[in-house]
Amino acid sequence: VQLVESGGGLVQAGGSLRLSCTASGYTLSNYAMAWFRQAPGKEREFVAALSQSGLSTYHSYAVKGRFTISRDNTKNTVYLQMNSLQPEDTAVYYCAVSRNGRYDTERLSEYNFWGQGTQVTVSS
Repeated sequence: VQLVESGGGLVQAGGSLRLSCTASGYTLSNYAMAWFRQAPGKEREFVAALSQSGLSTYHSYAVKGRFTISRDNTKNTVYLQMNSLQPEDTAVYYCAVSRNGRYDTERLSEYNFWGQGTQVTVSS
């Protein structure tokens, strides 16, 4: 099983990016999913998560109102729309699968990580 994140890049402060996460040979629609990020020298940090259907979402305080997690189960893809990006959003972004179906938790141990991540760099 391999998750593949894409869509990262370099953007100026105030700009937007949309990240995608997909998998081959693995049906993501069977799972609650999440996005995490890790900046250099810092611990991996929860960003957002959503239920299997995508109807319920949970965003961290740091990104609430700026980022939106969503999914298209017909495309086996989870997205992270990031608006009003700031330099402090610079990190490698990873998607993750919920171990137990929960999407309302920020605990790292509740998720599995299988992707290589995608780099997001925000310049000031």
